[in-house]
Amino acid sequence: MALLYNAPRAATITSDGESVLYALDRQTFNHIVKDAAIRKREKYETFLKKVPLLETMEDYERSQVSEAFKDAKYNAGDIIIKEGDEGRDLFFLVSGNAVATKVLKAGEAPQEVKQYNTGDYFGELALLRNEPRAANVIASTECMCVSMDRHSFKRMLGPLEEILKRNIDLYA
Repeated sequence: MALLYNAPRAATITSDGESVLYALDRQTFNHIVKDAAIRKREKYETFLKKVPLLETMEDYERSQVSEAFKDAKYNAGDIIIKEGDEGRDLFFLVSGNAVATKVLKAGEAPQEVKQYNTGDYFGELALLRNEPRAANVIASTECMCVSMDRHSFKRMLGPLEEILKRNIDLYA
């Protein structure tokens, strides 16, 4: 934290035995942190250019959105979104495939209602309508997703909200 924020050290650390220590100077540490952030941003900016809904974004907007992303990896069979849960995040499928399932009749098993492929997004209905999740989304293969929380979604994708609302009809 002292290196990251150029602040005094918050604690003293003492060894209770023989130790081998490695040290990084502030410049090297900051270079490593900044380089990792730049690589992450570039990776997601490239991805965002391929998402049809977002391909018309300007470079600066794309950069801002990519900064807000959080990575998540799922194995085949993992539940990404659970029907009925509170909707807190919008997801984009970076790689892999997933399916949406929904209970169509009470007491019956969930039915597959949609398939998702690389570049698709899901979870926006709960954010747009401020309602619980309308369906399950389950990884059918190993998946890499990025997510954006509700606050970032509203702040960064506000102008896209109308487009997303128009696309709600696709779920009929």
